[in-house]
Amino acid sequence: MCIIIRQPQTAEEFEQYYQLRWQLLRAPWGQPQGSEKDAIEDDCVHFTAMDNDKCIAVARLQFNPDNEAQVRYMAVSPPYEGKGIGRRLMAAMETQAGDRSHKKMILDARESALGFYKALGYEITGKSYLLFNEIQHYKMKKNL
Repeated sequence: MCIIIRQPQTAEEFEQYYQLRWQLLRAPWGQPQGSEKDAIEDDCVHFTAMDNDKCIAVARLQFNPDNEAQVRYMAVSPPYEGKGIGRRLMAAMETQAGDRSHKKMILDARESALGFYKALGYEITGKSYLLFNEIQHYKMKKNL
């Protein structure tokens, strides 16, 4: 297994990236394909973990005002969970944010992912939104 963390580079890789995003973050709640995208995709930096030519994890880095970067749409395919891939994705995004002089990272974490982000130095700042009327999210932040 040779996992590489990088930005999607081809149309096929972006297709796999969005397909996995939908499959892991939207389809289980009956959301239609297309709901995995929003209006600012072209303004963000996308990250993927590739196992050879297969997309196995996704994440997006968005740049907000006030030197703040935001992690969105992060997911790792279940067979690859617990192998450090999420940590590597977060490290790549934190490096990219720091390289662009952003001083803080924020995210909205699902309750099930709080331990993962806490282990990376993120702290809960409060409750966020309830996605699909059932998935509680929490605002988290980390100073870079």
